[in-house]
Amino acid sequence: MTDNGAYCRSTCEDLAGLAVFSGLRKNPLLAAFVALLEFEGSDATGGAAAWARFTELFARYAGRSPFCRVLYRLALADVNSFTLAAERDAWEGDRFLTMLAANDLAALSRAAVFDFMRLARLYAELFVWTDGGALSRIESEARFLTEGGGQAEADPWTPAAFAAFVRVNGAGDLAGHKMFCVADGKLRPAVNGDPVRLSDLSGYTEERQVVISNTLRFLSAGGGKARANLTAANNILLYGDRGCGKSATVKAVCNEYADRGLRLVELRKAELASLPAVMGMLAGRGPRFILFIDDLSFDSGDSDFMMLKAMLEGGIETRPPNVVIYATSNRRHLVKEPRSGRPESSSDVRAFDTMQEQISLADRFGLTVIFSSPSQDEYLRIAEFVARRHGVLPEDAGAPRLELFRENALRWERWFNGRSPRTAAQFVEWLAGGDDFPWE
Repeated sequence: MTDNGAYCRSTCEDLAGLAVFSGLRKNPLLAAFVALLEFEGSDATGGAAAWARFTELFARYAGRSPFCRVLYRLALADVNSFTLAAERDAWEGDRFLTMLAANDLAALSRAAVFDFMRLARLYAELFVWTDGGALSRIESEARFLTEGGGQAEADPWTPAAFAAFVRVNGAGDLAGHKMFCVADGKLRPAVNGDPVRLSDLSGYTEERQVVISNTLRFLSAGGGKARANLTAANNILLYGDRGCGKSATVKAVCNEYADRGLRLVELRKAELASLPAVMGMLAGRGPRFILFIDDLSFDSGDSDFMMLKAMLEGGIETRPPNVVIYATSNRRHLVKEPRSGRPESSSDVRAFDTMQEQISLADRFGLTVIFSSPSQDEYLRIAEFVARRHGVLPEDAGAPRLELFRENALRWERWFNGRSPRTAAQFVEWLAGGDDFPWE
């Protein structure tokens, strides 16, 4: 066996010997990489096909990243006994697990700086290339892979450094995504999560500050083992008029603090029955989660009403300390109250008790933040902010242009959805396509 062949065989053995991170071998990119190293056919065509398969997958996984960074990301995305223990900051207590993880990470660090030029030279030794161009392309791509990879940093592959990252960001999908939804009782990453940031929002400063402060307290409580059983933050009900930025505030806060391990899990009304199961899934994970219930309301007698009420406070099964619930609603008391259900018109001899039960759910949110429709001046300030942020209204717009902008913004809210930040954003979206308004 040549030196190049022995080098490839050694890398193969490193990957085959993975114990804790053995799940990586099922990854298509790693499987294609191993197929390259193990290729023992006699024809150059088969070797070129194996190489093409690997480079195609690498382009899909890598983007502009070198091979060492891609392999590191794949390792972070592997959910195994070590990464789950690292999420809970409990890995150091298991010496055997730590030893296995250290061996695996050392093997992966060697594979991360694999010299693809040596593989190209091995291919040149093994095959008679009738297509000289194919070998030339392989050598060129191998040079790029090798030079792009550089040297893997030593520290990120140690158990301590690896665990420190996982402790904050989580493993698996939690490491690569900020937002999730619940579908069929399982967490699904939001492929096109809303990228809105706090800097994109205007107005409602005091209201947003309540949400920000509560979230920061929630994140801070996750830092000390002595307080690991405390949330140190309240559930929040964001209540008010439609289109005033309640949902945008929750998503912006998540994006703002995602690098501190905050994740957003959206639970739709139709999935409320799976709330206990979702809480169970999140309870054992390291990151902190905002469980987001948007546009929450119930009909009288809705069975999910009592279940959510018990989960918020009062039931024998409570929410875990790494989960806080943020809900938005256009209804202050969350339950639709027909006139027949009012005490003065109800036939229920305990009508006031019934009404108290209906409004008790909202009371179990520790904080209620009210988003009311803006005044005319505030609406115009928001519209100008959005327009300038998107380049629709120049910063140096003169008085005549600014006056026309304001007149049309007011016309828009009268014609369509009323005065709100959402209406202002819709007006600016229309204006971005030209000023041919419907009323002209």
